[in-house]
Amino acid sequence: MQTERQGLNRDVIKYIAMVTMLLNHIAHVFLTRGTVLHEVFEDVGYFTAPVMCYFLVEGYAYTRSKFQYGMRLLLFTVISQLPFYLALRLGVAGLPFTMNMFYTLFCSFLILVAREKIQNLRWRGVVCGLLILVTIIGDWQIFAALLVYLLAEDWGDRKRMMMHYGVIALIYCLFIIRNFMWADYGLPASIFHGVVGCLGIVAAGVTVLFLYNGKRAAHGRNFSKWFFYLFYPAHLLALYLISVWIRR
Repeated sequence: MQTERQGLNRDVIKYIAMVTMLLNHIAHVFLTRGTVLHEVFEDVGYFTAPVMCYFLVEGYAYTRSKFQYGMRLLLFTVISQLPFYLALRLGVAGLPFTMNMFYTLFCSFLILVAREKIQNLRWRGVVCGLLILVTIIGDWQIFAALLVYLLAEDWGDRKRMMMHYGVIALIYCLFIIRNFMWADYGLPASIFHGVVGCLGIVAAGVTVLFLYNGKRAAHGRNFSKWFFYLFYPAHLLALYLISVWIRR
């Protein structure tokens, strides 16, 4: 996937994804559901997870130590759970227990391990299917793990990878339409929300497959690497603390 064309480097794309994630979480913590601003911030945030999925597959292919890569994901799964719960789940009645996005990424990492290590195709399919299924308790459940699996299957083939982004976007669109129909929004409004909600996924696919130049930033690589990990729990904790201060 390395190219010599001009475009966005990996760090720039990740910083963009962090901003869109922040907007999504601001919507969930501070804004009233159903308002225009809430919908805009929430839908913009759907750009982030598909970008994470792409860079997870790329990172697995190029990391010097897959063991250390997996341990970092597991470590930040643990570190992030309390801030995730406090910011996005505390006081929200009726929501089931949910693990954070690092949990989903860690399960997706194990899918990549299974694809590499399990030679028997039947058992490989069973293990990967179960790992996709266990993300049901994670953030962006099922969709992220399925996208990681599909991208890994056709890694290097941009057309097929973009097709996978399109398939995930279509499924997610139908998922949103179903949710809005259950909330009695009516079919036209539900379709509108579904189409707008999946645009972030399509934008993520276009960005990583056609605008990404395959390079990292020339400077500050080590800082960026750890900043991307730390930003997730840190911004969730900050949002929670600000929400507590506002309610005082």
